[in-house]
Amino acid sequence: MRALQMVEPRRVALLEDVPEPEAGDGEVLVRCQWVSICGSNIHPYLGLGHWGEMEYPKAPGWDGHECVGTIVESRLDGWEPGTTVLAHPLDYTGFADLVRSKPPGLVRLPDGDAALPLVTAQPLATVLRAMGRLPSVANWRCAVVGQGPMGLIFTHLLRSLGARQVISVDLLDWRVEWGKRLGATDGVDASRENVVEAVRELTGGEMVDLSVEAVGYPEALQSAVRLPRRKGTVLQFGVTRFTSAEFPVNHFLRNELVMVASVGAECVHYFGTAVGMLTSGQLDLAPLITHCLPWAEAQRAFDLYADHADGALKVVLAL
Repeated sequence: MRALQMVEPRRVALLEDVPEPEAGDGEVLVRCQWVSICGSNIHPYLGLGHWGEMEYPKAPGWDGHECVGTIVESRLDGWEPGTTVLAHPLDYTGFADLVRSKPPGLVRLPDGDAALPLVTAQPLATVLRAMGRLPSVANWRCAVVGQGPMGLIFTHLLRSLGARQVISVDLLDWRVEWGKRLGATDGVDASRENVVEAVRELTGGEMVDLSVEAVGYPEALQSAVRLPRRKGTVLQFGVTRFTSAEFPVNHFLRNELVMVASVGAECVHYFGTAVGMLTSGQLDLAPLITHCLPWAEAQRAFDLYADHADGALKVVLAL
């Protein structure tokens, strides 16, 4: 079996003879056709922050988890070999030919190339899980700090759920424009503008009801906390490499803000909903897939994502 391995910071290797996993009772074995790189993979890839304190090389296949492929072995009733699926690897070793999976992290998909865009259902599920921790956003003013793939999914979903204003915020002007393409009503280039003042102007002084932090950097969190109106909400979502960060606690306290945190650990319970929203056309995240590269170009794929190069958003490896 082939698998990718993070050998050291900024270097991945393709291993050709990794032992194959075995499906246990109630599990299936899936041969991956497409595996997408996630922003959470980039911290360990770069060896930064607390991720860099872990030992290298990492286990073969670690930490891939956005997988689409075909069942090749089943020990699970009703799931036949040959079925195309979105599969959450049970051991988070999804950068590999074969992964073990089981429901609810296993959802049937259309066959053929129509399944490729549905690799975005996994990150969408993490966003749905986060939004499930909030009340309805209908008619809310919202800001999304960070317009990488996850921030763009938030932007797209918030508009779909009825937010009346969604402001895309990023340090890269081309990603601010992507936010508008996916539904943002307004954009703020944080490299040129004071984010707080720009949002105040765009909202007529009202500020936003919800601010989403989708970067994981302390500076992004500090901006996000200053964007909601009094008694508004901050959603902390960005995966961070930092164990602590400076926080504008007096502003947070005096404005009686609500802070909600969400990570993707329980996203499998939203897989079916995410796939349904994409296959029905309620959401269209296919444009996020800007690069689809063969395994032989895995090093380039990780560098594209890490360096925000060549307009890269979602970078998918085709096995």
